[in-house]
Amino acid sequence: MSQAEIGGGWLASARRESSPNFDARPAGVEPSLLVVHAISLPPDVFGSDDILDFFANRLQVERHPYFAGIRDLRVSAHFLIRRDGELIQFVSCDDRAWHAGVSCWQGRERCNDFSIGVELEGGDTMPFEDAQYFRLRELAGVLCRHYPLVDVAGHCDIAPGRKTDPGPRFDWARLSLLPLRLPR
Repeated sequence: MSQAEIGGGWLASARRESSPNFDARPAGVEPSLLVVHAISLPPDVFGSDDILDFFANRLQVERHPYFAGIRDLRVSAHFLIRRDGELIQFVSCDDRAWHAGVSCWQGRERCNDFSIGVELEGGDTMPFEDAQYFRLRELAGVLCRHYPLVDVAGHCDIAPGRKTDPGPRFDWARLSLLPLRLPR
C-alpha cells in the first residue's frame, strides 16, 4: 500500500462494499483518531457475509436469533479486516462512518466526527490473527501519511462501560511501531 492508493478517501487496494450508513464530516474536521473495533456476526462466528450485509442494511434477521436484537441498527465502519487479512472498505475516509456511537476521546465528544473506524473480525474471547495485525499496521501506516491521525484507541476507550471491543485479547503492543499514541 502507498499513499497514492487513496483517492477520494477510498483505498484502491481494498475490496469496496459501499454502505449507506454515513454522512459528511463537520466542515473543516479531518480525522485525527483511529478507532479499533471487533465484530463477529453472529457472535464468535467468522467467515460469513453477515457483517457486510449488516453494514449494508440487508441482514437477513431470520438467519440467526441474535440478529433480531440488531435488526433496526444503522451502523458502518470505514474498514473491516477479516481473519485472513482481507481488507474491505465501506465508507470513504473523507466521510463520517457510523461506528463510534455515543463516545468521547480526550474531552472531544462525537468521535465519529474526527475518527476513522476499523473493524477486526473477532471478539473479546479469542486472539486476533497475525494477518489481521499485519493488515492493520499496513493500513494505519497509509492512513497516517494521508490524514492527520495522532491517536489510536479501542471502542472500549472512547465508550467505556458501554463497549468492550476490541477486547482483552487485542495486543496493543503489536501497534507500537506506528506513529500514533496508544491508549494504554
